Amino acid sequence: MKKVFEFIKPALWAIAVITTLQFFGLLSSVTYVAQSALLKTGVMNFRAEPLKKDKPFDYNFTIKDMNGNKISFHEYRGKVIFLNIWATWCGPCRAEMPTIQNTFDKIESSDIVFIMLSIDKEGSQAKIEKYIQDKQYSFPVYMPSGYLPEQLQVPSIPTTYIITKDGFIASKKTGTTNFDTNKFRNYLLELANN
Repeated sequence: MKKVFEFIKPALWAIAVITTLQFFGLLSSVTYVAQSALLKTGVMNFRAEPLKKDKPFDYNFTIKDMNGNKISFHEYRGKVIFLNIWATWCGPCRAEMPTIQNTFDKIESSDIVFIMLSIDKEGSQAKIEKYIQDKQYSFPVYMPSGYLPEQLQVPSIPTTYIITKDGFIASKKTGTTNFDTNKFRNYLLELANN
């Protein structure tokens, strides 16, 4: 019995540490630091898949901006859409945001729109605004305004979709990704010019 306990002791310690971090709300901070470090290595750089026109995007939903204005997603039809689903409590989401901001700052095309869709719980708008303001992000932030299509009901965040001008999903990335590369910016511009 003692050998069994010695064998599982490291796992029990790991569970205890993770549980303690989660209880005190520190787990997402640890994840944020780890993900941020990995982003700097280039391991998590965006990699485009070959474009398949077999996944049409469902525009039939509404989002709201931080002023509460409702916007039909149909308004973005005909544009390349960078759609990132995130939350303030998500460490990996927070880790990739500086790379999104840098790309947002460098893209100068009216044919590309950035939509940062926060899925923080209803009533978290002040928390979202404070986070965005504290980090000095200038990309547009939205929240769902009711129903989201099935394809956006993701099991894990961050999840980023790149949607073509003609309404197909060019790319779907789940997990922390470095979007601050020339290769990614050129990918967006190429989609916008097609």
